[in-house]
Amino acid sequence: MAAESLSTEKLKQYEDALLREREDTLKLIAEMGELQKKGSKDSAGDLSSYAFHQADQGTDTSELEKQAYLLDTEGKKLKLINQALKRVYEKSYGICEICGDYIQEARLKIIPYARFCVECKSKEEKKKKK
Repeated sequence: MAAESLSTEKLKQYEDALLREREDTLKLIAEMGELQKKGSKDSAGDLSSYAFHQADQGTDTSELEKQAYLLDTEGKKLKLINQALKRVYEKSYGICEICGDYIQEARLKIIPYARFCVECKSKEEKKKKK
């Protein structure tokens, strides 16, 4: 059974939530970018930000890898948020892309950029595990 679009009022509420989420995500991405700039060698060749002990260098590398992973994760989240906003504007927001039924409101409150209902997302996750 295909679902019809949400009311204009509900779509506006979700749009506002998505815009707040996007703003928070963009701030986090900017902060992580600044941290990466501060952690790297400056253009004058100052090596004071680099560790000299082998164990410290390993820790520095691990921290940079974590930051890169988090930056990538936030970038993917930003893409999902933008796609969700597009669905709001097209009035197809809140409808599962697999089965066509409504995505549960509790799920959308937690993950406003969700593309699938809980049941379809579970099936997708099981397929990925195989």
